[in-house]
Amino acid sequence: MNHCKVADVQLYINGEFVDATTEEQKENRNPYTNDITNRTTMATAADVELAVDAAEKAFHEGPWGKMKLKERMSYIERIADLIDEEAEDIALLESLDSGLPISQTKKMAARAAENFRFYSRMVQARLHGDAYPVDQDFINYTIYQPLGVVGLITPWNAPFMLTTWKVAPALASGNTVVLKPAELSPLSANRLAEIIQRAGVPAGVFNVVHGYGEVAGEALVKNAKVKAISFTGETTTGKEIIRNAADSLKKTSMELGGKSPLIVFDDADMEQALDAAVWGIFSFNGERCTANSRVFLQQGIKEKFIEKLKERVDQIVIGDPMDTKTELGPLIDRGHYNKVTNYIKIAKEEGCTVYQGTVPADHKAGNFVPPTLLLDATNEMKVCQDEIFGPIMAVIGFDTEEEVIQMANDVEYGLAGYVWTNDIKRGHRVAQAIDSGMLWINAQNVRDLRIPFGGMKASGIGREGGHFALLEFYTEPKAIHVAIGNHAIPQFGK
Repeated sequence: MNHCKVADVQLYINGEFVDATTEEQKENRNPYTNDITNRTTMATAADVELAVDAAEKAFHEGPWGKMKLKERMSYIERIADLIDEEAEDIALLESLDSGLPISQTKKMAARAAENFRFYSRMVQARLHGDAYPVDQDFINYTIYQPLGVVGLITPWNAPFMLTTWKVAPALASGNTVVLKPAELSPLSANRLAEIIQRAGVPAGVFNVVHGYGEVAGEALVKNAKVKAISFTGETTTGKEIIRNAADSLKKTSMELGGKSPLIVFDDADMEQALDAAVWGIFSFNGERCTANSRVFLQQGIKEKFIEKLKERVDQIVIGDPMDTKTELGPLIDRGHYNKVTNYIKIAKEEGCTVYQGTVPADHKAGNFVPPTLLLDATNEMKVCQDEIFGPIMAVIGFDTEEEVIQMANDVEYGLAGYVWTNDIKRGHRVAQAIDSGMLWINAQNVRDLRIPFGGMKASGIGREGGHFALLEFYTEPKAIHVAIGNHAIPQFGK
């Protein structure tokens, strides 16, 4: 499969792979060579309607909505097993499609299988209600019921892992799904449909509509039969989705952009902070929503830290995503490459000193942006305020704790943050003062599937992960009141 063509991708509706109602296809290009990998059938609004109808029928008339928990979890576990069986192939597809290094996509394939197993365990452990007795007269109890048809709109930066993170809780909690993957990364979503078909999941329970956001995505969001939309992507699109979802009052979960700070105080373990800072922006090709794209260095260590950053940038291995030695691959497509390189031009115009690695001459056909440091940056610059979504680190100096908190918060986003200090009291103070949904103290972006994932401000609404996805988004709580004793009822008009 190494940089070769793969089969064209169809829609997956009601248990079958089908063409769209029109013949429109999109060329899918390899980020490393910019050659055509395959073509993808692009859904129309009519195709989305067919998928939604299939999902609604599967929920209300098919077995899925009425299925016993143990039986439903057997399907979820089977999907996880099949992902494990095909993990190597999935990793290759993901690298071919996205340009992510194979060493990273292999780990994400393993995480995708765990997403399904985790939610199988979580549903069985946590998806239960509570009972509230009132004297000897009443028992009030709650149950959690699936919503029905949910729409999932997923990004291209870690497509298979992030897609399964939504699909797993949605299906495990008893919903049916219409998935709209990013049009730039169709291959692993297609493989997930093949896996779910092989797992024997009933027709209509899971559907995939490839297409453009302004066509297929908009039709999915506006469809009144769809009870919820979970979206991961950039903030402008998230705002539009919320507007389009308003007429049908559907639930929305938004995991949006970020411009996350990594703060290094002068008492921090410099080598560990350096490891975290470099990995946090240059892994995933810099296309990571939680990337530490702003690094704040206290003045006492600033110059030494920058010199070490330069040494690391010089040593990052840039190359073929299929090479296990590659650490930084090409960006997803030429349009995104142009956007990111334009920000480097803006940085120079704003007064930054730009320090970069070098893309080897034999990789020039790809969408490569070398690892880049923006030195002499100040927080108000455009390159320090906008989400660039590439391997670009802005380096900003600071003097005091109060100053760096103010700068860290002086941005529209609030997804993640990182604090490095050996003064644990200060670490807690700063972490609690930063306007972000997730903070790490003396750690890189390590994840526990049980904790909530999401941001503040323009970084999103709601939380994914753990029981938060199940109890707060993919199900509705219902309260049932039962009279069990003799009690007085108010007498009116008797």
